[in-house]
Amino acid sequence: MGNYLSISFFLLLCGITTAESQLFNSYLTLPSSCPAPDPALNYRPIIGIVSHPGDGATGRLSNATNVSYIAASYVKFAEMAGARVIPLIYTEPPQVLNQKLNLVNGIIFTGGWAKDGLYFDVIKGIFQKVLEKNDAGEHFPLLAICLGYELLTMIITNDNNILEEFSAASQASTVQFVENVNIEGTIFGRFPPVLLKKMSIDCLVMQNHHFGISPERFQVNKDLSSFFRVLTTSTDENNKVYVSTIQAQRYPIAAFQWHPEKNAFEWGSSRIPHSEDAIQVTTHVANYFISEARKSSNKPVAREVLDSLIYNNNPTYGGKAGKGYDEVYLFIPHSSSSSM
Repeated sequence: MGNYLSISFFLLLCGITTAESQLFNSYLTLPSSCPAPDPALNYRPIIGIVSHPGDGATGRLSNATNVSYIAASYVKFAEMAGARVIPLIYTEPPQVLNQKLNLVNGIIFTGGWAKDGLYFDVIKGIFQKVLEKNDAGEHFPLLAICLGYELLTMIITNDNNILEEFSAASQASTVQFVENVNIEGTIFGRFPPVLLKKMSIDCLVMQNHHFGISPERFQVNKDLSSFFRVLTTSTDENNKVYVSTIQAQRYPIAAFQWHPEKNAFEWGSSRIPHSEDAIQVTTHVANYFISEARKSSNKPVAREVLDSLIYNNNPTYGGKAGKGYDEVYLFIPHSSSSSM
């Protein structure tokens, strides 16, 4: 009460009118408690990121047989939007991978080069788990980037030759939105209109791939066109057009031929865009994906999560070479491994 009177007296000394003083005092009497969080949302989302064969540095960091890695930029990408990460080490036994899948609220398939063998089988198995979880009523999103995008097209079409060659290695580019496309509810749904316009004019996304799919091949393939809808296209260095962003019709699955994580967290190439607009692209993609993960009803036991988090591993700095990834997490394979 004494503080309240002191503030009122101070307002009078400052020449504040009685009406203005009453308005100010009304703010002081507002309830101090915050609104209850939405019980339908999970505010502690966990993302599973699948490791990729190799050390991410063509042997400079490790030449161990079957070593695998996750670029730290993917981890930071998930963290920037309010999630934590559990590594899904592709060489782990299926039972371990399944246990980890039950701890997470969404999946990221990263960029890379591997398109066959155990890695392909594990990606295919996890993709089937994503579909099963969603079909069973659990909201379980998947974000596929570059190689991850390409693998999805191969898996969905059951055609390992579906991809075409393009010249888009280490290339910043624009994205062109498909004519009359409705982006409401998509990955681009909450982008500011001015940023969407800039994306079609300025080179705000980073491409780094040799393969892709042309819009023509994509549309005539019934498996692809029925599962996904095309949101954007881009053009390679030879002016060949390829599909650059797709989103599933019925599932919370989005795929990029480009790299949303590189703008903010990778410095190995001078071509990566680092402008404020480019960082906004990264931010909005990350926010969208993690907002989808918050819709997951899966809330596992905290101790199991803590034991599995990527924080139990230390990243390795590889950026001194001036190329490749700045940081990677390296994983030594288990002695027994098989496809899911």
